[in-house]
Amino acid sequence: MKTGIAEAPLHGGKAPPWLFNRMVSLSREIVRAIVEEYGPDEVLRRLSNPYWFQAFGCVIGFDWHSSGVTTTTLGALKDGLKKINRDLDLYVAGGKGGVSRKTPDQIRQQCESIGLDPEPLVYASRMSAKVDSAVLQDGYQIYAHSILFTGTGEWAVVQQGMNESLRYARRYHWLSSNIQSYVVEPHAGIIADRKGDALDLSAGISEDVRMSSIKIINQPTKQVLSDLREVVRISRTIDKPTQGDLFDVASPTIAGSAMQTFKMPSRHWVSYRDIRPDRLKSVLLSTYERQPDTYESLVGLEGVGAKTLRALALMSEVIYGASPSFEDPARFSYAVGGKDGTPYPINKIVYDESIQILKKAVDKAKIGQEDKKDSIKRLSAYFTLS
Repeated sequence: MKTGIAEAPLHGGKAPPWLFNRMVSLSREIVRAIVEEYGPDEVLRRLSNPYWFQAFGCVIGFDWHSSGVTTTTLGALKDGLKKINRDLDLYVAGGKGGVSRKTPDQIRQQCESIGLDPEPLVYASRMSAKVDSAVLQDGYQIYAHSILFTGTGEWAVVQQGMNESLRYARRYHWLSSNIQSYVVEPHAGIIADRKGDALDLSAGISEDVRMSSIKIINQPTKQVLSDLREVVRISRTIDKPTQGDLFDVASPTIAGSAMQTFKMPSRHWVSYRDIRPDRLKSVLLSTYERQPDTYESLVGLEGVGAKTLRALALMSEVIYGASPSFEDPARFSYAVGGKDGTPYPINKIVYDESIQILKKAVDKAKIGQEDKKDSIKRLSAYFTLS
């Protein structure tokens, strides 16, 4: 099962009421049928698959390639399950814009009604949003966030970021059963239509940067700021940065010894240009007082955001020679693989399983025959396009 990221063109406007009301009804009945057949955990597993989610949005009536499929499908599903969530043991919190900021309160309210400890779910919601906005820095700003969970505490997160300059939105999918670490490759699969410049501090090969960042942040603030100013000063004196390795010499260090000569690479994804040491002072003082012992606890601290993590990554690279990943983790958007094996061979089992589960759900849904016919047509068209 693929979980991860999907991209779609950024479209404006809203679904008309006649369409949205129909989506509410269709999504409710389809999910009800899946729960009856497979249980609520299967709904989470399916919605965490970017391709299945896209097909589901298509089936209930939205444009298959539009960014709006994310927010409209989740909004319809939230409305559709509102009165039957306890019957299905399936709950939805969050939404778009200002509603997304109410996610913790909505989680707590629903957990209180079923006697479930809300704090692990609140933590999952907060960390997934922070990781996709600060740890994975790919140019997409999170503006929609939803978490779906069951009475046993299993959960899935679907959230969307926007890149206005590219006119694209990118959707991020999480599944609790896949999570071994919030900050180390938390997405089991990454899918998108295009790649760009990215700083991926969650990549496996960024482990040295994560460890070095903890070392740096636990040093006295005065020393860290001094080192950071030196990094920025020397970076700004480099007239002609060259492509390739960062250093001319092995194991360059700042703290405790003279700065050695090194070459900066031509890329600027971790750039000195937006590093302002003095503006980081309050954050560094706060983190030093709390002494985080893991990268996850560092990321989870209030006030630690993208710029702080970027500054620490730059210092880690210069001081310790620990280079982070600059590769956008997205893959191309094939639903089940390509016939020529690109980007990976077709998985017939996953392909057939996805189609059958949606078809079964539509067939069992308590909707009119015309709606069922239209839904199956849209499903067939989506998998043909994919």
